[in-house]
Formats: sequence, C-alpha cells, structure tokens
Amino acid sequence: MSCIKSIIVILLCFIGFQLSSQENFEGLGETALAINHDFSDSYKTNVSVRSRYYFYQDKNFEFENRQVDFVHFSTLKLNYNHSISLGVQYRIRESIDGGNNELRFTQQFNYTKQNRALRFGHRLRIEQRILPNFTILRYRYRFALDFPLNGEKLDIGESYLVLSTEALLSQSEAIKPEIDHRTTANIGWAISKSSKIQFGLEYRFEALNLQTEHKLFVLSSFILKV
Repeated sequence: MSCIKSIIVILLCFIGFQLSSQENFEGLGETALAINHDFSDSYKTNVSVRSRYYFYQDKNFEFENRQVDFVHFSTLKLNYNHSISLGVQYRIRESIDGGNNELRFTQQFNYTKQNRALRFGHRLRIEQRILPNFTILRYRYRFALDFPLNGEKLDIGESYLVLSTEALLSQSEAIKPEIDHRTTANIGWAISKSSKIQFGLEYRFEALNLQTEHKLFVLSSFILKV
C-alpha cells in the first residue's frame, strides 16, 4: 500500500508540473463499462461503452462532455499465445460538443506470453476511421505488461498492475501524416470471479512530428464477465 501511495504522489506532482509548464495541455477523463463473454475456449466477445469529458482545457479547470463511444470486439484464439480480433466502434460527438461523429473498423493481431506472475503482450492494430469528409488509416503497436501485486496469482480482493506503451501512425489524403505516443498505467482490483474495477492514467503526445499536443487522461472502468 505504501508503494501505491508513493506512485500516486509522484503522479500528482507530474500532473501539477504539466499544468504549469505546457501551453498546449489538456486534461480529460474517460469512464468505461466493459462486458466480456466467452462463447468457447477459442472465441470471445467484448462490448463496451465509454464516456469522455474534459476537466482541464484553455488553462482552466472545467467539466465538459466530449463524446460517447460504443465498441464491439470479437476475438479468435489461434493457439496459446496468438489471437486475432475484429472490432467496430461508433463515436458520438456532433450532438455533444459539435465535433464529428465517427465509424471505426479495427483489425488486430495479439501475442501474449506468461512467465510465472508476469504476463507481457505485443499488439498490432490497423484502423479505418471513417469521418464525414475523409477517412484516416491508422497503424498502432502496443507493448504491455500486467502482473498481480500480491504473489503469483490474482485472487479475489487482490490488486494488479497494467503498464503499456503505444506508438501510432495516422495517414490520410486530407491531412498530413501524424505520429502519436501513449503511456498508460492502470491499477485494478478483482472484486469477484466475474468483475474487476480499474483506475489509471494515460499520457499522450499527439502530432509529435507536427505541433505536439499533450493530453493527460484519468481513466476508470468496470469490467464484467458474463
């Protein structure tokens, strides 16, 4: 617990530094509800609803809703370490903050490996982001680690940590190519055999090759297996 408190203090100091030092900095929150279902040992689905909102922009703390996402993923396990997924997502913004609604299709390849308590994974994604006036093709690579914080096995009532780093490249005929980077840390608790709750932070560097924008996301999610 003392380790967790130290991490929280360091993160709060980091947030304060960013708020005072970055001109193009925004703070956002994202709350999600995810439902997972295994149809068999090799096929599973995930559906989720995510709400995103601002809590800091234009050098002011203020709450403003930004968007709502509806997401579905189907995953086929090829063997113990490899899987492929197809996803579809619809983003509602126009009626919330005046932005563009978006339809997104995703193709994913995932490789995971477990070494005692430590599990790591490589994820490759290709996305087609369809907006009203143009389409963005985006390539993503993520490396992630997760492990229980108590022993080698996650039991009910215990916590776990998920760390990841991700690089993204977006291309379109309508806009210049854009490179992004994301670093994420989540801490979660196994509430029961079928439910988990997670809280975390994600720091994004957007448009690194153009005019870099800095975004901090405060994440919260409830995960239910049915």
